[in-house]
Amino acid sequence: MCCTDAALAYVEAHAAWSAANTRSSLPRDYAAFLAEEPDGASRAVFAVEGVRCAACLGTIEGGIGLLPGVRAARLNVTDRRLSVTWAPGAPAEIGEVLAALTRLGYRGHPFDPHRRGDAVAARETERLIRALAVAGFASMNVMLLAVSVWAGNVSDMTPENRDLFHWIQALVALPAAAYAGRPFYEGALRGLRAGRITMDFPITLGVVLTLAMSVVETAMSAPHAYFDGAIMLLFFLLIGRVLDQVMRRRTLALAENLAALRAETAARVGADGAVRDVPVADLSPGDTVLVRPGERVPVDGVVAQGRSELDRSLVTGETAPVTAGPGDMVHAGSLNASGALTVRVTAATRGTLLDQVEALMRRALEAKSRALVLADRATRLYVPVVHAAALLTLAGWLAAGAGFHAALLTAVAVLIVTCPCALGLAIPAVQVVAAGALFREGVLLNSGEALERFAAIDTVAFDKTGTLTLPEPVLAGRYESEALALAARLALSSRHPMAAALATAVPEARALPDAEEAAGLGVRAVVEGRLVRLGAPRFCEAEAEAERALAQDPGSSAICLKDGDAPPVVFRVRQALRPDAERVLGSLRAEGYRVLILSGDRPEAVAAAAGALGVAEWEGGLAPQDKIRRIEALGAQGRRVLMVGDGLNDAPALAAAHASLSPVTAAHVSQAAADALFLGRDLAPVLAVLRIGRAARRLMLENLWVSAAYNVAAIPLAAAGLLTPLIAALAMSGSSVIVTLNALRARRTPHRPEIAQP
Repeated sequence: MCCTDAALAYVEAHAAWSAANTRSSLPRDYAAFLAEEPDGASRAVFAVEGVRCAACLGTIEGGIGLLPGVRAARLNVTDRRLSVTWAPGAPAEIGEVLAALTRLGYRGHPFDPHRRGDAVAARETERLIRALAVAGFASMNVMLLAVSVWAGNVSDMTPENRDLFHWIQALVALPAAAYAGRPFYEGALRGLRAGRITMDFPITLGVVLTLAMSVVETAMSAPHAYFDGAIMLLFFLLIGRVLDQVMRRRTLALAENLAALRAETAARVGADGAVRDVPVADLSPGDTVLVRPGERVPVDGVVAQGRSELDRSLVTGETAPVTAGPGDMVHAGSLNASGALTVRVTAATRGTLLDQVEALMRRALEAKSRALVLADRATRLYVPVVHAAALLTLAGWLAAGAGFHAALLTAVAVLIVTCPCALGLAIPAVQVVAAGALFREGVLLNSGEALERFAAIDTVAFDKTGTLTLPEPVLAGRYESEALALAARLALSSRHPMAAALATAVPEARALPDAEEAAGLGVRAVVEGRLVRLGAPRFCEAEAEAERALAQDPGSSAICLKDGDAPPVVFRVRQALRPDAERVLGSLRAEGYRVLILSGDRPEAVAAAAGALGVAEWEGGLAPQDKIRRIEALGAQGRRVLMVGDGLNDAPALAAAHASLSPVTAAHVSQAAADALFLGRDLAPVLAVLRIGRAARRLMLENLWVSAAYNVAAIPLAAAGLLTPLIAALAMSGSSVIVTLNALRARRTPHRPEIAQP
């Protein structure tokens, strides 16, 4: 299996595990997942797990297409999405589609059409690809005719035949340029309306002047026309635009698939007491939802019934469980560890803790957006220089006594030879190649501009919970084998996440058949006449023993076993550090990075992790605002901070940092704030991101220097009248090929070199 397939397999396996370990089957209200077409047909989109190759396309489309009422089923193998359309009047049975996918050997998850945010991006991508196709088709045909004219000009072609070929070129090039150049024309017009000149303006000016002059030349039966140069220019520029757009959408599609696989639904309790799964977006204040053990709280609300322990690590970073009972406030994202809770919704999609975090995030992003990326700085310098060169050329030739036609032809040659085709490809080409290299390393890049920010990093700040540590808890210490085996058998009957650590420690354990779970307390069973209990210290009469054990290991939590009258056994459960965390942090320090930990967890737990990893700078118990202030203080010192975090409380800090990175298990809002996501259990992708970012920036600068050197050499030749617009177009195309080939060197970057040993 290739690295890319392995990365996607991990995503799908993780999503499948999450789905299998949440709520059991409940009746679901699928109405919110349907979109109505203009002709009255119904349509739904599904994320499909298990799609590996084109052969899956026929299997899925054929199987779903046979369902009653289905008019069409279309699978996109690239982003693993299935679109199903039902005929007008036919019942849209989303449940039948999901069941059919299961029978075919796949898993499907419906998208909420109101949440899908890539419709505009999809339309823009389709428009750019259509424009590229038109420009490519026109370039081939116009060049075929142009070659004939070139050959005829040095042989025996008659002026009449030459004019005919020029007019045919015009018939092909003019409508093609009008259509294919729209992204540039519209961008130039928007810039002018806003009172600024963008990179699209010299492109538009060069294309329009070249086409206009070519029409005039053709009407005057001149020997040369330059339709081929204009349409080739658009073709190469559109390649850069399409590469950039595709790179932006690829990660967006994967992130949306992950969101769908996580099934953002809630179990709403109806007025008749019936419980149905509905999208969280359909909930309103005053609704009642059921949160069962092992599920995350979907909304902000107040506990109406039930008592349980909540794991709020994803929300606050605090790993110690918090008891919640009637009247207590709970926040979306908290994990219900033991008992069932009935929660009255106070805020679902507006006014939640998530909204407050997003507000902080927006302010941080607005501050970050004021920084200019490399391409913007190049554009601000490039545009006035090019325009000044063309105007000086026109004025110089007129002053030298040349006719207006000859002076204008030379000025247009300057515009074409300096048209920013190579500059337009210099950055996107490197971004696409580097994004592919990162993808093979299990990193999903959210924006190409982030590569430049990664290259400038000199300080790396880590969150602890879920970032330096693995998201799932593990058993700490050594225990007597018989006690551990018995505890593991009881743990298999519990939904508590700490019990899962015990069950995992003894893979061969089998559940006790008569075990029963006491909500909020633990699990009990009768074994050979003895009452055996596993759970909270008070449930197992082990408060004193648990207190002594936790005093020795403050970063852990306790789960206890009471076997009849025997002394209780205290098992310590904690979040383990990622396997390569110590080596990766050592490598970062060896490469000159300043490393620190900023966590919302208890200071004593953060101190233990920092000590194990050899990190001297750390802070614990931080609120989201505290993390932002710490990062802003580092920025004021001139530091460029990479924030690596996963929790809801990390999202504002991720947005405020110079660059940011999150594990794929992060909260949705953290994924949205991060510049990139990484897969797997290792931290090595952090090193890969920084190293590939440095290599990508070096290649971007090389490409910009190549473009600048080309312009420095070409402008004097064009201004001297030694280059016709046609030769200028060919030279421009050659520079584009050079920067594209140079960008491919990013594939040879050592993505995951040796990690320094501690």
